[in-house]
Amino acid sequence: MLTHTLGYPRMGSNRELKRKLESYWRGEAGADDLALTARKLREEHWENQKQAGVDLLPVGDFSYYDHMLDNAVRFGVIPARYNAEGAKASLDDYFRMARGEAGENGVAAMEMTKWFDTNYHYIVPEFSKDQDFFLADETLLGQVEEASQLGHRVKAVLPGPLTFLLLGKCSDQEFDRLDLLEKLLPAYAKLIEKLSAKCEWIQFDEPVLALDLEESTRKLFNPVYRTLKEVVSDTKILVAAYFGGLGSNLETAASLPVDGLHVDLVRGAQDLEPLLANISDNLSLSLGVVDGRNIWRADLERAVAAVKSAHVILGKERVLVAPSCSLLHVPFDLDLETKLDPDIKSWMAFARQKCAEIRIIADAVEGKDVEAVLAENRRVLESRKISPRVHNPEVALRLAALQPEDYRRNSVYEKRAEIQRDLGLPALPTTTIGSFPQTPEVRSTRSGFKNGRIERAEYERFMREYIEDCIRHQEDVGLDVLVHGEPERNDMVEYFGENFDGYCFTSNGWVQSYGSRCVKPPVIFGDVSRPAPITVEWINYARSLSDREVKGMLTGPVTILCWSFVRDDQPRSETCRQIALAVRDEVADLEKSGVKVIQIDEPALREGLPLRKGEQPEYLRWAEECFRLSASCVEDSTQIHTHMCYCEFDEIIDSIAALDADVISIEASRSRMELLGSFKRFSYPNEVGPGVYDIHSPAIPAADDMAQLLEKALEVIPAERLWVNPDCGLKTRKWDEVVPALKNMVQAAEIVRRKIQ
Repeated sequence: MLTHTLGYPRMGSNRELKRKLESYWRGEAGADDLALTARKLREEHWENQKQAGVDLLPVGDFSYYDHMLDNAVRFGVIPARYNAEGAKASLDDYFRMARGEAGENGVAAMEMTKWFDTNYHYIVPEFSKDQDFFLADETLLGQVEEASQLGHRVKAVLPGPLTFLLLGKCSDQEFDRLDLLEKLLPAYAKLIEKLSAKCEWIQFDEPVLALDLEESTRKLFNPVYRTLKEVVSDTKILVAAYFGGLGSNLETAASLPVDGLHVDLVRGAQDLEPLLANISDNLSLSLGVVDGRNIWRADLERAVAAVKSAHVILGKERVLVAPSCSLLHVPFDLDLETKLDPDIKSWMAFARQKCAEIRIIADAVEGKDVEAVLAENRRVLESRKISPRVHNPEVALRLAALQPEDYRRNSVYEKRAEIQRDLGLPALPTTTIGSFPQTPEVRSTRSGFKNGRIERAEYERFMREYIEDCIRHQEDVGLDVLVHGEPERNDMVEYFGENFDGYCFTSNGWVQSYGSRCVKPPVIFGDVSRPAPITVEWINYARSLSDREVKGMLTGPVTILCWSFVRDDQPRSETCRQIALAVRDEVADLEKSGVKVIQIDEPALREGLPLRKGEQPEYLRWAEECFRLSASCVEDSTQIHTHMCYCEFDEIIDSIAALDADVISIEASRSRMELLGSFKRFSYPNEVGPGVYDIHSPAIPAADDMAQLLEKALEVIPAERLWVNPDCGLKTRKWDEVVPALKNMVQAAEIVRRKIQ
């Protein structure tokens, strides 16, 4: 019985890839140095998995930036604006596509959006109607050779052709991207023909099988994979579906003309029985029985039972054991966590530990003596279930006492807007999303205080000086509504989790979000509450430094939920409602202290949307309620903002309106305001700040370019309801990028104000 993983974390146990990438981008490391680091990490990761008992090792899951961008470069899908010679991208072309390029001849980055319902962002491929495809990059072949020379059993991994096209976008005119299959498949065939001489299996990731697909799309899977299978007779092809159950796609998946099908039995446990009843006689089944997206230990006996049921029907040779999806979405190694509470740590498993779980499950099914391990697993699961640290009766009582009025503002938006004119803001008011550059000095001061190397007085003095610098910079560039800059915050979710009960924190639990950007999600292990005010003192210090309004900056309950590792022993909706009450307490204290503008960010609202349409209304219902619960305790005169970024708004625009925030700021610059189409079609009733400055690129946008974006926005949003702001927070940028960009942004607002007056 074979074990395998679908992918592994890329950054390294100490984020070595992140550091080397950023060194390369700064010009401090060369391409050869970067390549050497990457090779060492690949070798280390293969060995980690092999030592844990994984048989088939994934090759192709490693990336300098993103696997979908890799696939675009692999098949020559390079937008003309990057001027790649012969549609072949150099390393610098690759990074220009991902990050854009500053300077006189700069170029905008490609669009980036969420990978299904995860917090990982992928680069969206851009296809033209006359798109040509060819094998432009053979990096995957080289990596397969690396692994083979090390003696590993190799499974090449790449996005499947249907997922690749469906998750892309039309670069010029709208057309059916699936019409490009006829031209794309020969390029895929050429690659896998070369791969077949070097590896035992080829894994095509088709997570779109977890979506509601049209019948016409489902009908394409069989001929597409028949075509690819005909190219390789001996090498086995595995189609991997994950992030949910197969639903209406089950029959299509069960009859694929390939050698193996991977299914996610963590999110789609209901699929196992019908799959076993309908699976083709030639098809092996890979069972994703270990959660690849959360950090809790697997229930090994439940997983063993599921695998045994397949083993009885299909036999040992046709069953593979795996995590539910790529382990990209969990931290690297639990053994690196030396400061975690031992009891809570015993409930967890990171990527390396999940590989070991897979081996134990396979060994148990094969009848090997692993009873001691299974007994320990039972003991740990029971200890978590009955732990008094998990359950807080006071939180349950407070939830039970909620009333309908707790979920709505006192007045409708139109009345609130009239009252809020007393804020005295100009037309097209300018602001930022919240954070300012987190310089090395900021990070080292915060770390030093946390680790006891710096006394509180020194820490607070530094933070106040930095906040004052942020205020002065904003006043100098002419912003209308200011922020304090958030220097005290390591992360927009972790910071609040550190001040909530029911949370714990890792030291090295880093997970890739995009490119070199890593986040360290906090862990919700128990009932959540807020024991004391968190942000009030910092915000009011900033307010004391300026006559202009300073926003209170909070993270919303849905985002805190989605960007944490969430307990799996109760419904997510219940955990989210607990978080909403904790945020509500902070909102109330901010208002009580005199703060008149409070922003509650919800960038993850769309991210949490279930992939199946039938499950979406229930999620949106409680997500909307949780936001309103967090925000509805204020008077009409207090202006509530929220922020969202990098998501498709069409599907949730009515829910965005249902949040009833006075102002929403959104990412819009990379799409050149295309996203505002959703707001126009819906006639969005409240105020909107579409981003005019792409903060994920080092490029400094010109004032005229941003003014053009604002003029496009005015075609959709009336001037009295239009705000001016960047796409997102500025913590990852440098001051020498931020200051001129914000000056240009303010100038852009002034240009457009003069035109509309």
